[in-house]
Amino acid sequence: MEYARPVHVTSSLLALVSTMLGSSTDPQDGVRKPLPPPEVIAELPPDGGEEFNRLVFSKSPYLLQHARNPVDWYPWGEEAFRRAREEDKPIFLSIGYSTCHWCHVMEHESFEDDEVAKLMNESFVCIKVDREERPDIDHIYMSVTQRVTGSGGWPMTVVMTPEREPFFCGTYFPKESRFQRPGMMELVPRISEFWKTRRKDALELSKNYTDVLRKSIETKAPLKDINTGLLDLAYQQLARRFDSQYGGFGERPKFPVPHNHTFLLQVYERTGDAKALHMVEKTLVEMRKGGVFDQVGFGFHRYSTDREWLVPHFEKMLYDQALLTLAYIGAYQITKKQEYQTTAREILTYVERDMTAPEGGFYSAEDADSEGYEGLFYLWTNAELTEVLGEQEAELYAQVYEITEEGNFHEESGGRTTGRNIPHLKKSLELWASALNLELEELEKRLEASRKKLFAVRERRIHPLKDDKILTDWNGLMIAAFAQASMAFDDPHYLEIARRAADFALSTLRDDKGRLFKRYNRGEAGLPAMLEDYAFLVWGLLDLYEACFDTRYLESAITLTDKMIGHYEDEENGGFFLNSDDSEKLLVRPKEIYDGAIPSGNSVAARNLLRLGRMTGQISYEEKADRTLRAFPEIQRSPSAYSMLMAAVDFAIGPSFEIVIAGDIEAEDTGEMLRAFQSRYLPHKVLLHRPSSNPALTKLAPFAASQEPLDGQATAYVCRDFACKAPTHDIEEALDYLDPANWD
Repeated sequence: MEYARPVHVTSSLLALVSTMLGSSTDPQDGVRKPLPPPEVIAELPPDGGEEFNRLVFSKSPYLLQHARNPVDWYPWGEEAFRRAREEDKPIFLSIGYSTCHWCHVMEHESFEDDEVAKLMNESFVCIKVDREERPDIDHIYMSVTQRVTGSGGWPMTVVMTPEREPFFCGTYFPKESRFQRPGMMELVPRISEFWKTRRKDALELSKNYTDVLRKSIETKAPLKDINTGLLDLAYQQLARRFDSQYGGFGERPKFPVPHNHTFLLQVYERTGDAKALHMVEKTLVEMRKGGVFDQVGFGFHRYSTDREWLVPHFEKMLYDQALLTLAYIGAYQITKKQEYQTTAREILTYVERDMTAPEGGFYSAEDADSEGYEGLFYLWTNAELTEVLGEQEAELYAQVYEITEEGNFHEESGGRTTGRNIPHLKKSLELWASALNLELEELEKRLEASRKKLFAVRERRIHPLKDDKILTDWNGLMIAAFAQASMAFDDPHYLEIARRAADFALSTLRDDKGRLFKRYNRGEAGLPAMLEDYAFLVWGLLDLYEACFDTRYLESAITLTDKMIGHYEDEENGGFFLNSDDSEKLLVRPKEIYDGAIPSGNSVAARNLLRLGRMTGQISYEEKADRTLRAFPEIQRSPSAYSMLMAAVDFAIGPSFEIVIAGDIEAEDTGEMLRAFQSRYLPHKVLLHRPSSNPALTKLAPFAASQEPLDGQATAYVCRDFACKAPTHDIEEALDYLDPANWD
């Protein structure tokens, strides 16, 4: 993640804790013990008993990881705050997620340690939060941590009053002090003593930090104008940060940030600027060659620790798979280069194989660690290659995928070589075929045979932990990816996967009032939904409608959008809050626009509203989109940090097209006409199908009532900015209508 600059509060107060802050180090992991079965857990006392703490009753895989800790953890809730008030203790808040490597390190070093746990239990009431289940809590305290310390990340460590006001913030701390970073054995007593003997200072500090937080969300004057100047500046900023040698933006670590590519592809589509397309292609090619891509089992790891995309942090996140699939699909639609389709299909193969629940939804993530070591599951030695492949094929594979005797994977602690390797490519298979004097087809066939053998052997290894909770928002992204793949590649199998996931979400992740839950796990849906849950699921449903034209999905998208507006809209200032109007009252009601690892809910909501406005003819949706785009004047300074919002701005500025295909969905001519639009890269269009009879669509989009098939043939109605061309039966003529030159 990128970090905000620190906001300076009273310097004398900051000095009280400044010595407690430092930089991260790198201890070794341990091995996690399994939890007992649910029927045993059900019989435990409310505090978890002697062997477990209260987290054993959680549905969160992250919280369950800490259920055996000797730390007397509480989940976030009134029980913990009440105890803190009664015992006059500060709260130790630890926030992380299940596949976070440094969260594991801090747990194994400190939270599993009896000495540290004893100090923590004596000094604090301790609370664990899964940031993926409670992004509202995470957002608030991460905002404070970034502003106070100048950086942030997970695990996040916050000490706060029983009224939830923070007075100390940090991230990872080791057990013992080292490299100018205090350890928990030193830090906990110091904070406890500070609370007991300097209460006035602690409370003043908490007031200052809380004031900083509240000022950060104060209402600002809305943007007066939304224009292409924002798009041009965002493009220029990305171009300045572009790494022309290895692709991506910036130096190290390198994150994929797929919505940067989404925006740049739209820039190319709008302007024809070849550099915009080049930045996308260079990045996508280099990532696919690198170790950040799982060359044996497919799918992308979270990010690269180096500039070259070689050494990743090995966790795999569902949202990365979804967003990167969309980027590769867009690149394929524009260029028709097979390598982009292949990569998109490989990602989807991984998701279908390893991340799809029997119910149809998608799991959240896979850990970086196994058997106590990061990346061990994914690494290979030369000897292992020879054992699996035989000498001849092992030699070929090792040469192409840069496998060496000494290994290319180094331990983070000290940089020692391990003899283990991350398979990766330094040059394309075309160049390798030429260098090896082989036909490309033969080389690909041999390498694929080796890959399958390696994969089969790897499957017998101890797998990293799978975070098997199903999150509504991330599932929405994955539904969009499968739906768009079904259109781009004309693949009905992908459509079926998208439909199963959407049907699961709509039937299981909604309450009896039609409002969304945040999470499903262990047979139970629960937790209050956030803005992203509505925005991302609606995104998926809109793409799914355009893939299959089942009006159930469009109707559900409309219903969920209306509920989002009703419970999350900032009616006074525009945009949407992260949590609902009837949710738990926190220090502030957060409102986010930054497009970080995942796009913000506001960015996606704005684009959804624009699409729905064009699909239904309801101007009110476009008006709310306009208010959302104007509600965040901070985007003017660095619009490239809001690339998904810039994609929405690009759609809003247009020109955009409303396309209705009228005809029998089963008829060949209707199918061909629909596929002609579905298969192309058209980011500024909405696509609707108007059946010949019983047009349920017309209830949702009344303007389509008069757009009937003419002369019994499939008919295209193409409109732009509230003006329409003559209806046509000719596919090429309909496609020509998308050329802006034809509207002069």
